[in-house]
Amino acid sequence: MIQIIPAASRGSADHGWLQAKHTFSFADYHNPERVRFGPLRVLNEDRIGPGQGFGLHPHRDMEILTYPIAGSIEHTDDMGNSAVIKAGEVQRMTAGRGVQHSEYNASKTDELHLLQIWIFPEQKNLDPGYEQTAFSRDDKLNRLRLLASRDGRDGSLTVHQHSDVYAGILEPGTELRHAVEPSHKVFVQLVRGEALLNGQAVAAGDGVQLQDEQVVSIAAETEAELLLFDMG
Repeated sequence: MIQIIPAASRGSADHGWLQAKHTFSFADYHNPERVRFGPLRVLNEDRIGPGQGFGLHPHRDMEILTYPIAGSIEHTDDMGNSAVIKAGEVQRMTAGRGVQHSEYNASKTDELHLLQIWIFPEQKNLDPGYEQTAFSRDDKLNRLRLLASRDGRDGSLTVHQHSDVYAGILEPGTELRHAVEPSHKVFVQLVRGEALLNGQAVAAGDGVQLQDEQVVSIAAETEAELLLFDMG
């Protein structure tokens, strides 16, 4: 079964300095048909104005991935981490039994464009943790590069859930095929470009939920960037 979530159907919020799109219910956007998909709870596409951001605020019992698309984000937390995450890098924060952090656009002149992803952990009250890794364009070009996994294999970040998160950048005319284990759910987010996903047209901002599919086929019609979540 394949269900496309068109970009235009997502929830939205306009805070002036923040333009947000919500694939799943978040903050003031509530859609009872889109609360979660497997352990995937939040997938927000945010555009943050220069120098703007979120002051110190708490999280708990969530695996949080930050994927900058353009620009860079300045992160500080009460675990003692202070870092800038640039486009091409990925951050993982385990909120566990509780963490506070702040996030700001690191540029005073340019907009920050990013995806923020929340995944339910396999158990509550984990020790808070932090990781940050760079994945080059070549790492992702015409292939699915593993960004995060339960066991941290192949240089990926570690998420405390049986979920593999991949990224790919496909040149026009390229097709990738990803085999899916029985009972796994797959979610694909098209970050930019246009593609055919199992024969169905998708464009930037669209999400796709897949269940009971043995293979996910992605054929790029333009240069396309995507994230794929394979969730056991």
